[in-house]
Amino acid sequence: MGLVTGIVSFLYHFPQIYKWLLKPYYIISFLLTVTFLAVRKAPGLCEHLPSQREDGNSCELDWREWEIMMFLCAIVMMKNRRAITLEQHIGNIFLFSKVANVILLFRLDIRLGILYVVICLAFVMTCKPPLYMGPEYIKYFNEQTIDEELNRDGRVTWIVEFYANWSADCQSFAPVFAELSLKYNCAGLRFGKVDIGRYGEVSEKNKISTSPLAKQLPTLVLFQGGCEIMRRPMVDNKGRAVSWTFTEENIIREFNLNEIFQKSKKLNKGRGLKEDGPNGLEPEEDSNELEMGNETEGSESKKDK
Repeated sequence: MGLVTGIVSFLYHFPQIYKWLLKPYYIISFLLTVTFLAVRKAPGLCEHLPSQREDGNSCELDWREWEIMMFLCAIVMMKNRRAITLEQHIGNIFLFSKVANVILLFRLDIRLGILYVVICLAFVMTCKPPLYMGPEYIKYFNEQTIDEELNRDGRVTWIVEFYANWSADCQSFAPVFAELSLKYNCAGLRFGKVDIGRYGEVSEKNKISTSPLAKQLPTLVLFQGGCEIMRRPMVDNKGRAVSWTFTEENIIREFNLNEIFQKSKKLNKGRGLKEDGPNGLEPEEDSNELEMGNETEGSESKKDK
């Protein structure tokens, strides 16, 4: 049953996967993932590699290599239980496959292991995962515009994501947050983002740590009248984030988006707004701000990274 589900999921997401294959980051990641298998099977090279197989066939995996690869599969399956997007699933496979490749290549030949580590470091430093550039109704803030916008109208509720471009979790969450903005954005409920990796003053003011050990990225904060009402994930006394899964269902439930959106419809009607957009209501006066995929005047753009 699990195999059938996996095949159906793959076929459903195949158009998206096909687009990934056209991006250098995913092409190189895939090549790095299969490096050990390519070396072990390469004609003219595999014959000179050491092997612990009883038949002496150095072009086939030995029992220790199979053991390492099976352990890798188990780790990936456990890690992917908490993954919420296809990007996270693929990212986990790439990450742990590279770790396994390092172990296997060092075990095979220390020179191959060192060469592989150097290539991986060069890849990490020069090739970044592609940012989400799909449709969204999100305003990008900087350190000057965030307070001004949050305090402009006390009737407007804001959900702001504090993120950093270097965070893999933030990159994986981007399409989820964009989808929520398409469903719920209206005059009384707005969505915003601010890159606290660039604007340290914003992270300090909102008490959000950018340290990978704190695990506070991404952080979602609900603002009303410029005041913080709630945030996820919450932070304990030691400054570490309380474990919380950033799924669309969890966010809708925790932040009461359905209830807030229903109340926001009254604000839409009070402003004389026309029906348009994914939820049937989009503000005329803010149409320039909410244009999908375009840069918003006076705010940061997701393309300006």
